[in-house]
Amino acid sequence: MSEAFCRWGFLSTAAIGRKNWKAIRLSGNGRVVAVASRSAERAQKFIDECQAEVPMGGAVEAAAYDQLLARSDIDAVYLPLPTGLRKEWVLKAAAAGKHVLCEKPVAVNLDDAIEMVSACRDAGVQFMDGVMFDHSSRLAGLRGSLEAESFGRLRRIQTHFSFPGDESFTASNIRAQRQLEPHGCLGDLGWYCIRFTLWVMQAQLPEKVSARTITRLEGDNSDGSVPGEFSAELQFPGGVSAGFYCSFLTSNQQTATLSGDRGYLAIEDFVLPFYDAELKWTENNHALEIDNCRWNFGRHTRSRSVWEYAAGEANSQEVNMVRRMAEIALHGNLDDRYPEIAIKTQQILDACRRSDIADGQPVLTE
Repeated sequence: MSEAFCRWGFLSTAAIGRKNWKAIRLSGNGRVVAVASRSAERAQKFIDECQAEVPMGGAVEAAAYDQLLARSDIDAVYLPLPTGLRKEWVLKAAAAGKHVLCEKPVAVNLDDAIEMVSACRDAGVQFMDGVMFDHSSRLAGLRGSLEAESFGRLRRIQTHFSFPGDESFTASNIRAQRQLEPHGCLGDLGWYCIRFTLWVMQAQLPEKVSARTITRLEGDNSDGSVPGEFSAELQFPGGVSAGFYCSFLTSNQQTATLSGDRGYLAIEDFVLPFYDAELKWTENNHALEIDNCRWNFGRHTRSRSVWEYAAGEANSQEVNMVRRMAEIALHGNLDDRYPEIAIKTQQILDACRRSDIADGQPVLTE
């Protein structure tokens, strides 16, 4: 552990925090010093279980939310609270001078997201959303494949992110409760599809969006339904189109296909890499081969990969994410790219919701 390290506080004991606990321990420039929850017992249980598997190398204290923000030994907070509660605590964290790593989707709507990001900027603290693949070493290699002559001109982006929730998920999970997670699968899974599309397009916004909820879900304690299965079409300047599908009802899948006029790239795990030591994708240039009465496609596929430690290890994407956030907190050099891309992602999500309300009619990205 470096002598200079970022001191982290967790605002919630959400399960995803366990992954980032380990990432912070492996980062070399960070350490968790406090965890907040609605009860001291819940916070202490989270701490004890994480310490047992991944010792932080020092004491970690349980605290209430406001107490954690008031501490002078906290530099940055990780905020995985439900979307419906995030705005309040991002504003409080910014007012307390804490850098903010916020889970996604960032906010209930674009106006709230802009207010949250502006509060952090005005307070001189970094805002970053928790999209881990933004920090993957695979992206540089993918960009090279996208720009290769064998790929040609980009025409189409297609992404799919889904997992099958069971009856108990629909009944009790917060992602089926509108007051907590109003965007359902669009916020939880579609955020990644939108973000990957923005990465491919180098942050260019689409001109039009057409989207529709296919299946709605409503939890037992929900005040209304949320998208449980969702699809969207995005039209970009220059003739590029993109589509995505996300679902709480379909088998585990996290695929992306990028199609050019000469070839296409395929990624099987664009969000959460498979647990092995390589980040892979394929370059494909299949050809129609005609020989008299034989008409077949000839397979022309090249496997590409970027070496990286297995998921959860010293150079995995989640470790890179918290390490980058800690660097900003330690040196004070804020990076505008992170709040800007979060706002653009929210902007497209909002356009998807507006189109959905209009029964799939195309809407402009405002």
